[in-house]
Amino acid sequence: MSTKVADHVLQRLREWGVEHVFGYPGDGINGLLAAWGRAENEPRFIQSRHEEMSAFQAVGYAKFSGRIGVCAATSGPGAIHLLNGLYDAKLDHVPVLAIVGQTHRSAMGGSYQQEVDLHTLFKDVASDFVETVTVPEQLPNVLDRAIRTAYARRAPTAIIIPGDVQELDYSPPTHEFKMVPSSLDRGSWTAVPSDDSVHRAAEILNAGDKVAILVGQGASGARAEVERIAELLGAGVAKALLGKDVLSDELPYVTGSIGLLGTRPSYELMRDCDTLLTIGSSFPYTQFLPSFGKARGVQIDIDPHMVGMRYPYEVNLVGDAKATLERLIPLIKSEERGREWYDTVCDNVTYWREIMERRAGLSADPINPEYVTRALDPLLPDNAIVSSDSGSAANWYARHLTMRPGMRASLSGTLATMGCGVPYAIGAKFAHPNRPAIALVGDGAMQMNGLAELITAAKYQDLWEDPRLVVAVFNNHDLNQVTWEMRAMEGAPSFLPSQELPDVQYAAFARSLGLTGIRVDKPEDVEAAWRAGLEANGPAVIEFVTDPAVPPIPPHATWDQLEATAASILKGDADRGSMVRQGFKAKMQEFLPGREKRRD
Repeated sequence: MSTKVADHVLQRLREWGVEHVFGYPGDGINGLLAAWGRAENEPRFIQSRHEEMSAFQAVGYAKFSGRIGVCAATSGPGAIHLLNGLYDAKLDHVPVLAIVGQTHRSAMGGSYQQEVDLHTLFKDVASDFVETVTVPEQLPNVLDRAIRTAYARRAPTAIIIPGDVQELDYSPPTHEFKMVPSSLDRGSWTAVPSDDSVHRAAEILNAGDKVAILVGQGASGARAEVERIAELLGAGVAKALLGKDVLSDELPYVTGSIGLLGTRPSYELMRDCDTLLTIGSSFPYTQFLPSFGKARGVQIDIDPHMVGMRYPYEVNLVGDAKATLERLIPLIKSEERGREWYDTVCDNVTYWREIMERRAGLSADPINPEYVTRALDPLLPDNAIVSSDSGSAANWYARHLTMRPGMRASLSGTLATMGCGVPYAIGAKFAHPNRPAIALVGDGAMQMNGLAELITAAKYQDLWEDPRLVVAVFNNHDLNQVTWEMRAMEGAPSFLPSQELPDVQYAAFARSLGLTGIRVDKPEDVEAAWRAGLEANGPAVIEFVTDPAVPPIPPHATWDQLEATAASILKGDADRGSMVRQGFKAKMQEFLPGREKRRD
């Protein structure tokens, strides 16, 4: 039997080391599906409940494996469904390849069923590379370039293969005019900045007395080097959310997350420093960085298009974080640097941890969501992979989970889309089938698509060496993050028709699929529930009934801001009394005895 174009697509993916393709079937890729049957499901086709989930699973797989994530969908509606996950990859700089079908070439331009202008559709999200294969000889070059570009640009790419082209006999490009041959080897490379720019950066860092370091996911391959330069500079290190697992939170100078979901010591670090070193981060919120003119800045980033646009850095070092730091570290002088700044940073971190422990211990009705995450923290396995969905759960993920060496964690950092938590965890399980995965998900995201993806987890659990996938649902009957944003930013009370969620029996649904399902509505049962979920022999859903009145207080919140929020609540919020009470209790933890000098 002759080799079809679709057969060669799968063969080429195997040659690139692709082991999984996350997708959903449709007649626009029938040729590919037939080829999968002939290839005995290699690479393995992972069927989601929705194409958007396929794209999210590919993103999660890529984030946690370091390899390209591949997703596949039919023409028209399937391709459209991929967009949100692909935009998540684009904004978080993750290599993902989308393979989509199209109507037959003979019907294109005829307003045929499911015909969509896919080039226009993918023009932005796959702007680094999107191409249609119209003849077999195109295939190797198009597919290889899509994969190379995804890796090199850390971006989503797309190839479009019309249904009739999938079924053509494959013939490789020949040694003729207007043929484009291709080869597999990608090679390895390391970008490094010039010696002059490295020396200028060292001069700035050596001149600083109060150095702050901000790390993002771009520093993930340079853990030892980041630790070393922080120690030499006597610096505190704050982490963008995508860099949460870059450094261990057990280090005394690591201040934790930065931004609205960040910590007080990270806010203090940026407020009081005189020098800023940013490594592998495009953290966008300028108001959480040092005031302009107050601190000198140096940036390290591998992407020349992403440097110099968040802060007025004096030196932008374009290069790989590890290789650049290896050149920078020998130039750092630490002998004459005092310890006062370092000690202050460490004291701030210690005090913040005390505050968060007290906040988690506050009573709520029925369960404090901060306590739910705090109780998980010491129980996390050393090799755990944690995903968080967007929403108020991300606040507790950012502030209460202590990353230790070997742990991995991520969320939708830049797009901040709902619905990624569960599919990220499923993607992680295929990337690392021998490691436990934990997803922290709000009830809104769970209703949006998490419930359906439990079916996917149930379907594939037997493929995972360690079958544990724990989904924690924060069930507060409220789209809580937006509710609090309305109160704090708009001065408006909660609009129940848009914010109130129906009460769904998440644990019972899990049990209906043969999974472990646990519902918790008492604080004294929280720890035991976590232990049961982490000891389950398969996927588990733990449904925590939490209090929507517990406020995700920003790290820079003042009494005036809290009073403004309280005033908006008192305009007529349905739950105004409990929210004022919980907000007051939470803020008061910063003013209880714990250190000699309180810093506003």
